[in-house]
Amino acid sequence: MHALQVSLGHASQQGPRPRNEDFVGAATPEGEELAAKGVLLAVADGVGGHAHGREAAEQTVRSLLADYYATPQTWGVDKSIDTVLGAVNRWLLGQSAKSRDYAGMATTLTAVVLRGRRHHVAHVGDSRAYRWRDGALLRLTEDHTWAHPEFDNVLRRAIGLEARLLVDHDDGELAVGDCFVLVTDGVWATLGDAGIAAVMAAQAGGRGGGHGGSDAIDQAHAADHAEGGAGAQAAADALVLGAIRRGTADNATALVARIDALPPDTLRDRLADSRRLSLPPRLKPGQVLDGLRIEELLHESRVTLLYRVTRLADGAALVLKTLLPDADDEAASALVREEWLARRVPGRGFPRVCEHAQRDHLYYLMSWHEGETLKAALGRGHRYAPHELVGIGCALLGRVAALHRLGIVHRDIKPDNVHVDRGGELRLLDLGVAAADAEDLAEINNPGTPSYMAPELVAGSPASESSDLYACGVTLYELLTRKYPYGEIEPFQRPHFGAPVSPVRYRPDTPAWLEAVLLKACAREQKDRFETAEEFLLALERGASRPLATRRHVPLVERNPRLALKLLAGASLLLNLVLLFLLSRH
Repeated sequence: MHALQVSLGHASQQGPRPRNEDFVGAATPEGEELAAKGVLLAVADGVGGHAHGREAAEQTVRSLLADYYATPQTWGVDKSIDTVLGAVNRWLLGQSAKSRDYAGMATTLTAVVLRGRRHHVAHVGDSRAYRWRDGALLRLTEDHTWAHPEFDNVLRRAIGLEARLLVDHDDGELAVGDCFVLVTDGVWATLGDAGIAAVMAAQAGGRGGGHGGSDAIDQAHAADHAEGGAGAQAAADALVLGAIRRGTADNATALVARIDALPPDTLRDRLADSRRLSLPPRLKPGQVLDGLRIEELLHESRVTLLYRVTRLADGAALVLKTLLPDADDEAASALVREEWLARRVPGRGFPRVCEHAQRDHLYYLMSWHEGETLKAALGRGHRYAPHELVGIGCALLGRVAALHRLGIVHRDIKPDNVHVDRGGELRLLDLGVAAADAEDLAEINNPGTPSYMAPELVAGSPASESSDLYACGVTLYELLTRKYPYGEIEPFQRPHFGAPVSPVRYRPDTPAWLEAVLLKACAREQKDRFETAEEFLLALERGASRPLATRRHVPLVERNPRLALKLLAGASLLLNLVLLFLLSRH
């Protein structure tokens, strides 16, 4: 099984400038990090001959190469790069604000991530990225300069230029033989696209790029990987020397990356090969599968099955999650993605995915914990006191906050998916319909349960962190009252969301501060809810000591009994007058 193989070459010369303000770098990880984050290439050009342009370019590239790989694997490439560059942009602006000597310190940046079988481009400024394939050169970036002829070399976007950083992103498929060319304006402005294409054609030596995809082609590229590296370096050298010889007025920098081999077209985590592994049949207690003895069926949904099993090798109690025997390929792929996602959540507060060397069927294993779900506790008649609710809410929101920091939206938070073990540890279950920035997850169950779905989801908007927090609010409301703030919603029903019912109607002992927290969490409009899990958690922790700045709704008869009686008497008198008038007309 091939991994991604890339040959690299780079060159940079000062040219006629007094100093070289360009900076170029690349990171080529191995193993799991290569599969999860890919190869990162970057060139930067310090702005306008500024005294600290080189420092800005170098800091930007070095920060990107280091910090991109420190971002969670569950984040998408766009989010990871935007987060890192946002921090660099703030640092450059801070340096500029400190001293007049640093004012205007900024840089361009063009970066390419090669991951799996796709490339991702991130770009700010007027450095450029090209792709050379099958003898054709394609420019992948647009210059961020002003359109006016007198200002066509003046940047309108750069890192460190203004507080709001806008990065261009694009992506596409990779092919064996593709060459990615990253150059600063000292190269492309001198050679032009035609000159760059001529250099790449000459370096290709008639070998060309390839879509081949056959084993023979892959083996040929793997065999001359070293030659490919020499070719990439020769191309980078030729681009820079060509610009110098043609009289470039600027620094000249080029980075060339050639795709020598691609990984198979499977999930980037390579946790399982769903086409190779067959689904197990329906299993009964006492049966043995891959060294696992089935103890009981825990749950069956429209597509999935959960069994409690014992591993015969060590006696460990585990949970086996698989699919019904007639599940389709899409469900199988989604189950593999779910396992990948489950491996990347924190160890505490979630079931732990367990390794099993004997696995010959499509399933995955999780740790088993004695205890019960919150729904089961409600089913056996447990009545949650307000102080219990606060403890559960704080633990639940801590788990949700951990997911959101990883860029994961759970999408099905409800009492059925919250488990408390015998030691009191709360775990958030079932990532079957969760969505992450890094993956467009196919769904193997309905994405959400109607009574816990926020109004915007019913209206067709995608799930978000806000809809997760709404589901947390409904969950806590149900634990306290055994009701729902907008009533129970059946599947395929088109509910009308008015004002949420106060929990005091069902639980008169609800403290005013807790009522305010629950009503805010379950508010109809997103803008009226908690913005983050941390904010929601803080409101619960502070409780009565620092309640939310909202007024509790108290009926008029309780606030001002005398006024209520007067209004009632007035309404009665008016009704009597109307009746007398109607009777007098007959």
